[in-house]
Amino acid sequence: MNLKELGAAVEQIAKEKGLQPERVLLAIETAIAAAYKKEYRKRTEVVRAQFDMKTGDIKFVQVKTVVDPNEVRIVEEVPEEEKEEKKHEFRGPRREEEQVEEEGLLPRYNPDRHIFLEEAKMIKPDAVVGEELEFPLESHSDFGRIAAQTAKQVVLQGLRDAERASVHEEYADKQGEIVSGIIQRFDRGNVFVDLGRAIGAMFRSESIPGEHYRAGERMRFYVLAVQDDPRHPGIMLSRSHPKFVQKLFELEVPEIADGTVEIKGVAREAGSRTKIAVYSKEEGVDPVGSAVGQRGTRVMAVTNELGNEKIDIIEWSEKPEEFLAHAISPAKATRVEVNEYHEAKILVADDQLSLAIGKGGQNVRLAVRLTGWKIDIRAESNPEAVQEHGTADTEEEKVEE
Repeated sequence: MNLKELGAAVEQIAKEKGLQPERVLLAIETAIAAAYKKEYRKRTEVVRAQFDMKTGDIKFVQVKTVVDPNEVRIVEEVPEEEKEEKKHEFRGPRREEEQVEEEGLLPRYNPDRHIFLEEAKMIKPDAVVGEELEFPLESHSDFGRIAAQTAKQVVLQGLRDAERASVHEEYADKQGEIVSGIIQRFDRGNVFVDLGRAIGAMFRSESIPGEHYRAGERMRFYVLAVQDDPRHPGIMLSRSHPKFVQKLFELEVPEIADGTVEIKGVAREAGSRTKIAVYSKEEGVDPVGSAVGQRGTRVMAVTNELGNEKIDIIEWSEKPEEFLAHAISPAKATRVEVNEYHEAKILVADDQLSLAIGKGGQNVRLAVRLTGWKIDIRAESNPEAVQEHGTADTEEEKVEE
């Protein structure tokens, strides 16, 4: 290994991977220490490498932890003959840490890893239990083939871990926000998206029903979750989540972004229809008008992003009767009756009945999700007759969702 060239390599890798040079350096130091230990030291020792970026020099140290003799378990060395006998008695693999935890034993003292407090104070007078002391080791730059392979594997794994951690840190703050990405590929109905430094995954259940995706197309996505697990996609995306609509409105409507207008709730059947309730404490500010925009430009921008999904924007009210009347928009309610059990009977004119219920009961379903009330739509001319699809319960909606 040409250690003099490592400094330049660290800077180049850091730039290519978008990592801090310190993280790349740590991965390389860990790899070199592993190679050094494999070639020259005992397996039970803790060895660290310290690389000087300016000079290209590298130092190796053995690390020992200061321990109190009363807080460790000292086990006498077993002769080789007895070790062979105990191998045959051993039933199944069990790590020493598990045995210590299960049996309530003290940690085992290992002279390769530990140093007693009294001995440590002879080296460093102010040493304390738990402190790590470093002991210089002889420097070597010539490593064997197997040790070099070990170093390479550790470097690659270290860089993968560092890159994944860096991406996780960057996108952890974006959870619950909207990101833009280019559709990269498809796999069993799942869509993988190039977000720049990372690849996000949108599962089939999180896509908008009926929406078609093309490789190379740039789209917006809602960051559903960011997880630090190498076995699963790290960034989970969605276009069907109700919060996606809310975040789109925050981008399009300045009054929502600055808090003048507040989104009180969103109910959505992705790809078909969405209801959104808005409210403003500011006098003279029309929350619905702000969300719709002049000539409908703002709501149209959101609708276009969602593939022409219909959006009903209604005004939220703390009075249940008013809020429920608004919730069945675009239909007009003539009377709203509520009770203490969060049940409401809404009467509408006969020509408004199909509009209030919606196709297959969709409008009343969304109104229930938005308000949290059980709703029963009836015709004003015949208030005793139950209408087909005209009733929806909050419990039913929870099950469906």
